[in-house]
Amino acid sequence: MLDAPELVGVQTPRIRWVPESYRSSGADVAELAEQAGLILDPWQRLVLEDGLGEQKNGAWTSFETGLVVARQNGKGAVFEARVLAGLFLFDEELILYSCHEFKTSQEFFRRIRFLIDGKDEFRRRVRKVVTAHGDEGIELTTGQRLRVIARSTGSGRGFSGDCNIWDEAFNLPASAIDAQMPTMSARPNPQAWYGSSAADKRLAPCEQLAAVRRRGIAGGDPSLTYLEWSIDPHTAECARDEAGTITCTAHDDRADPASWAKANPSLGIRISVDHVRREFTSMSAKGFDRERLSVGDWPVDEGAAWEVIPEERWRAVADESSDAEGKVAFAIHVAPDRSYAAIATAGRRADGLLHVEVIDYRAGTQWVPERAKDLQERWSPCAWVVDAGSPAGSLIADLELVEFERPGGGIGALEITKPTSTEVGHAYGQFVDAVMPEEGAPTIRVLPHPALDTAVAGAVTRSIGRDAKAWDSKVASVDICPLVAATFAAWGFSTKGHLEEEEPMEPLVAFR
Repeated sequence: MLDAPELVGVQTPRIRWVPESYRSSGADVAELAEQAGLILDPWQRLVLEDGLGEQKNGAWTSFETGLVVARQNGKGAVFEARVLAGLFLFDEELILYSCHEFKTSQEFFRRIRFLIDGKDEFRRRVRKVVTAHGDEGIELTTGQRLRVIARSTGSGRGFSGDCNIWDEAFNLPASAIDAQMPTMSARPNPQAWYGSSAADKRLAPCEQLAAVRRRGIAGGDPSLTYLEWSIDPHTAECARDEAGTITCTAHDDRADPASWAKANPSLGIRISVDHVRREFTSMSAKGFDRERLSVGDWPVDEGAAWEVIPEERWRAVADESSDAEGKVAFAIHVAPDRSYAAIATAGRRADGLLHVEVIDYRAGTQWVPERAKDLQERWSPCAWVVDAGSPAGSLIADLELVEFERPGGGIGALEITKPTSTEVGHAYGQFVDAVMPEEGAPTIRVLPHPALDTAVAGAVTRSIGRDAKAWDSKVASVDICPLVAATFAAWGFSTKGHLEEEEPMEPLVAFR
């Protein structure tokens, strides 16, 4: 974790979508800000350059601009420059600024007043300053206004804003957007800006920012600019050597200062590497990743249901009477927050198709080892599959201590099959191919289960390695552990089931 003294944050974002423009006012805005004493970093200039692109007719190319960057990097300076330009360069009649924290609003307003007071040309144009808490504002002699308002369902309602700035958009409920967005419809050239650190769907409503982010990642939206300084961290499935050291080069190491620089453009400028190192030691892993590396826990689009396996394809493999004959395999998976666990099974039907079924799905994890013992003694499965890199991995030690009575007598212990990262990708591919093959009929039948149906409807995927995919339990809007368990059960049977079916060979020579 040693770093070179000259380590400076990367000035270009990892995720960047900018529609084509005729020209940009970004440089003009940066120059105006400098006249007021606000000197912008290259990355801040880049945000303004991208977000203030213009069409040939002078209209903004981007109606919306989204900016995600870790805390204390200087996001506020971008908005300060944008407000100054709206008041003194673009002659916008009304600019509305809101954020989640009242103290942030106060600090922003204080900074704007400081910048205006620092330049005589700006100060002389101020007609009135309003300092009412939650409704601060500045009005110029020429009519331009800034209002710094509290965020609520009624914030800004009734005001026709030329520019709306939603800061701290990690906590931006749809109701706030519903209140303010219509105010822009009557304006000839409106703009909306979102600024935020990474969001966590479990901590605050962030659907609006998540939707903007999805559009930015997808690209192609001619009215959106999106920039995100973040890392793409290693996952449990990333390749490792025999010593357990990660060898994957497709993802970022959260402990590497180079990754810190990638997510923090102001590293070495206003954020020291030593301080980030202290944060790395003191903060929780999830908190550090979210607040310093912009690794969010983003919600999925509510309209994205059945986006991996279409509903009609899933319903086509449902069979109320499906059952397996002979040997079966079991798999266990646990939700990321450990609130639920699922056990699924897979086996061969009489017609040769693969049978998959969720055996148990209950709150917590304490019940799993005893239930596994019961299933082992009852079915003598060919495999128990648990992904060691998943939340279920913590159960492996207890499961391997489970003792059971063998059918022919004696005591046995559970043997757990732990898929590698490559095999996790294979399991996903095999399951999806069985449900919806490119050619021919499905090769799988599923006993319907409400939790499994819900999981398939809300499932999303993540990349592992360069070309493979796997289910993404963290990002999914619902608990998909029943689906992951079913996927591993099917893979377990496909890899272990045939071994149980083979007839023992007659030895050519018997040794005594």
